[in-house]
Amino acid sequence: METIIRLAAALGIFFIMICWEYFSPRRKQKIYRKQRWPVNLGLAAINIIIMRLTIGGVAYLSAVNAAENSWGLLNWLAVPEWLAIIVTLLFLDFAIYCQHIVSHKWLTLWHLHQVHHTDLEFDATTAVRFHPLEIIISMLYKALCIYLIGGNPWAVIVFEIILNGAATFNHSNINIPPAIDKKLRWLIITPDMHRIHHSTFPKETDSNYGFSISCWDRLCKTYMAEPRQLQTVMPIGLRPFRRQDELGFMQLLLLPFKALRHR
Repeated sequence: METIIRLAAALGIFFIMICWEYFSPRRKQKIYRKQRWPVNLGLAAINIIIMRLTIGGVAYLSAVNAAENSWGLLNWLAVPEWLAIIVTLLFLDFAIYCQHIVSHKWLTLWHLHQVHHTDLEFDATTAVRFHPLEIIISMLYKALCIYLIGGNPWAVIVFEIILNGAATFNHSNINIPPAIDKKLRWLIITPDMHRIHHSTFPKETDSNYGFSISCWDRLCKTYMAEPRQLQTVMPIGLRPFRRQDELGFMQLLLLPFKALRHR
């Protein structure tokens, strides 16, 4: 049931975003969707299959198991459910922010995470462009965090929906008026804010790590308000990977292992 709820919410938000992109895009894309979408959606499909066959529900099951055995800080303290939900959501949000930074700083994890950053355009499908091993590592990391905090099971389901929905939203090529965008940024990660993180300039890539609420970037001094070039023309991707024909489905699956071999 938990998987069905998450999948239905993810597909609904994705459909809304791609329609918004079509009717009101922020940037004019130079690479056609038919070149990029099969790769990005192909990675999404294989990730869904792998997770379904392996550890797909481990986050929710970890929360249930922690509650049944009174494991984790929130279960030890026996806090009210409303407070447990709030703390769980905030703790997991910050945990994913930290994981994102480590994925950029630790070279082994970066070899996996760079698959996400090799996309030469930026739209809703970029949100699902991840290597399967990174998805598995991320899920195991979340499970560990849930055991440590004693995460509330309902909050974990809500968090997974927020995680998928926010990623789809802030990767979307949607046009939000700058004045509204600046106000939204005080609370949430907007596409213009996160697009800076996908810049080819390392200083810009090393900023705006948040995925849901923007406070962590501001508090931890990783926030960048504007890129050096205009949002509508700034280059997206990684400098070593500028050819679309080198970024096919199989090439991306093998990319981390090639990088490790070169090391």
